[in-house]
Amino acid sequence: MRPARVPEAEPAPDPTADQATKDAMSSPTTDSPAHSASTASTLITNIAALVTNDPSLGDGSPLGLIRDAALVIDGQRVAWTGERSKAPATDNRVDAGGRAVLPGFVDSHSHLVFAGDRTAEFNARMSGRPYSAGGIRTTVAATRAATDEELEANLTRYLREALRQGTTTLETKSGYGLTVEDEARALRIAARHTDEVTYLGAHIVSPDHAEDPAGPSEYVALVTGEMLDACAPYARWIDVFCEKGAFDGDQARAILTAGKARGLHPRIHANQLSHGPGVQLAVELDAASADHCTHLTDADVDALAHSRTVATLLPGAEFSTRAEWPDARRLLDAGVTVALSTDCNPGSSFTSSVPFCVALAVRDMRMTPDEAVWSATAGGARALRRDDIGRLAPGAYADLLLLDAPSHVHLAYRPGVPLVTGVWRRGVREV
Repeated sequence: MRPARVPEAEPAPDPTADQATKDAMSSPTTDSPAHSASTASTLITNIAALVTNDPSLGDGSPLGLIRDAALVIDGQRVAWTGERSKAPATDNRVDAGGRAVLPGFVDSHSHLVFAGDRTAEFNARMSGRPYSAGGIRTTVAATRAATDEELEANLTRYLREALRQGTTTLETKSGYGLTVEDEARALRIAARHTDEVTYLGAHIVSPDHAEDPAGPSEYVALVTGEMLDACAPYARWIDVFCEKGAFDGDQARAILTAGKARGLHPRIHANQLSHGPGVQLAVELDAASADHCTHLTDADVDALAHSRTVATLLPGAEFSTRAEWPDARRLLDAGVTVALSTDCNPGSSFTSSVPFCVALAVRDMRMTPDEAVWSATAGGARALRRDDIGRLAPGAYADLLLLDAPSHVHLAYRPGVPLVTGVWRRGVREV
């Protein structure tokens, strides 16, 4: 990936852009000077434990764990995995030094196009004030006041931060502009850095409409009309915060249905602060992901278990708001597909660290280390409806990380320790 650049003039979106161009945008940008795909093959060998997330490989578990392993990268893709004694000859060789190798983390839920700071809000909340969605308005005001250059600089800062911690694919949303112009520019900026761009004009009712009794319905009309027209060319997904204080079930259905009609696939902020219709709506509309999933009925869990919709859990939000933890064990035991993500945002979960979220999930959400690692890699890929990332099997993108530890279990065993010592993305070493 080339370093971020702010063009002097914004080009019109090109919906016919070829897949090679889109591939070049599918991961966070870094300032690495050597960001071009290699045509040479590379063997990474002397791997103590290789997580492939392919149960047909290695030990047959969901992690497809291969011990004393090796992996071959050819161009942007994984060409071979197996025991290191059987590794084929390659052009280059990297000695992993008895460390673990995992697929790069797939962070399928973040809010990184923003400006401003909410330290005072966090400090007050840690002193006893409960979290509510109202704090979003503070970031909206700051984001509207920021220049494009300031927003892009902030975005790339956090993308680099996430990359250093092993995140090789990252979804991010709009939602802090809430005007046609500000939502479109947020998505335009985000689309320069990732394919996984989500239109979240329905984050909250815009402050411009909130005081008018007819404001919410007028704002929904804007989100499903002029704003959607301006934003759809830059996005793959559409999202809505279906929650008390934001949008109810009928409003959320109208917003997501309008997005589907424009070719955007749904994902939903669902059941974060209270029981509500979000999860059932997600399943009804075949949303790729229902995110948060803290307050669930048995019917909600059953619906998720019998659908393609992934339950994306965001433990950073519970950590930062002292809220009730989602019960991952309940979901997993019911057969629900679970993803783990950071929810990186300036208000309720200001962390870009997937390893931190893995440790929280194991400690406080009753996941095993194996489950948490799978959910932060293959689970995130499922939440983005992709099979070319989140695994290390032949044909997948060579997005991987090297831990300064002999096992993936150390991500939970040694919380807070910077264990990621190498990151490859599309076959190129970035860290």
